[in-house]
Amino acid sequence: MVRKQQSARSTCCFPVDMNEDNARFGLLAALILVYLLCGAAVFSALERPSELRAHRRWEQQLEDFTQQHQIGLEALRVLLRQYEEANVAGIRVDTLRPRWDFSGAFYFVGTVVSTIGFGMTTPATIAGKIFLIFYGLIGCAATILFFNLFLERIITMLAYIMRWCHEMQLRRSGVGGVGEDRRSQDDSLEGWKPSVYYVMLILGVAALLIACSASALYATMEDWGYFDSLYFCFVAFSTIGFGDLVSSQRESYQAQEAYRLGNCLFILMGVCCIYSLFNVISIVIKQTLNWILAKLDCQRAHCPCQGPARGRRRARAHKRNAVQPAPAQEAPGKHRYTNASVETVCDSETDGGMGPEAGHLAGRRLSGEMISVNDFMASNKVSLAILQKQLSETAHGNPRQSHVRQNGFSGGVGAFAIMNNRLQETSVDR
Repeated sequence: MVRKQQSARSTCCFPVDMNEDNARFGLLAALILVYLLCGAAVFSALERPSELRAHRRWEQQLEDFTQQHQIGLEALRVLLRQYEEANVAGIRVDTLRPRWDFSGAFYFVGTVVSTIGFGMTTPATIAGKIFLIFYGLIGCAATILFFNLFLERIITMLAYIMRWCHEMQLRRSGVGGVGEDRRSQDDSLEGWKPSVYYVMLILGVAALLIACSASALYATMEDWGYFDSLYFCFVAFSTIGFGDLVSSQRESYQAQEAYRLGNCLFILMGVCCIYSLFNVISIVIKQTLNWILAKLDCQRAHCPCQGPARGRRRARAHKRNAVQPAPAQEAPGKHRYTNASVETVCDSETDGGMGPEAGHLAGRRLSGEMISVNDFMASNKVSLAILQKQLSETAHGNPRQSHVRQNGFSGGVGAFAIMNNRLQETSVDR
């Protein structure tokens, strides 16, 4: 009997109690590792046979060439190695645009500061490599700031437009006349924020439209297939930048200046949209992590190896990530807008205890819902400028006073900070 209890204790519980932040970090790291292993298995299955066929074909071509032209295989390999070195310096068999004239250098620094890094042009001199280190340090930081500011403005604009659409919908539904109806409309709009899922859909559609338009341009000007053009757009817009396909590299084009300008604009718009989309998707990923941890905490609270008091402490300590609906009761005269599909509460990952409303929240837990964008956008409204102010206050011994209830997305830097309190899933006034 004792052995069975020990076995249950070893299988149903974690070895040690973990802080919720560390648990979330560890869970994300484990999921990323599994994701990498799955991706490696898929790509290996898809690409390895083609690699082996290409290798055999190349060996056969070398053998046929040496026999046909009476050239030693080792001498041919020396020539090919020399070509590889020339290829690094920008020398190609086909005539391409100069790598280091002003326009070519401008294209290069654009790929550096945007972190795309196609790799078709790289500095060859020691001085150039040293300058690149310091140039990229400042340029990449400034570009990330630009992307964050773009994200802040696009989220604000989308929130304004969607709020206006929501207001029009309320008016068409008959709310918004005079007297009580007008007050009811104002109360319904108070604190309303767009859902992260709608924002993700809008950004995804915008990125798709930009990619499709850019692909039509590249398919015409570069003689690529349309699917190859779409592939290039994703690789470039996501700043992966493999370099197997690179736009605007020929020596001349029809309407060359217009094409190069359009190429730069498409890449700029695409990178901004994909960056914003990635950050919004990261909200959904964090929601999923919170939901998984809440499920694990719920199971652990009822684990037979946990004492009753300890189980209750665990349940209370992790209540902040419980998925909860909007408050069932509001103050008299107040009507709060709710969306049952996305409305939830996600408290701070750094809360030290339970607030006075803990007892009221305990009866409102729904384990099957995801947190909404209201919770995400409310807590991370700390831009990089505010971060500098916080660091200054800390340096002068003035601790920053937290006046915002935490919800699991607060305390972030960069994109998480910018989107704080601007979407339903990040809102604190819930």
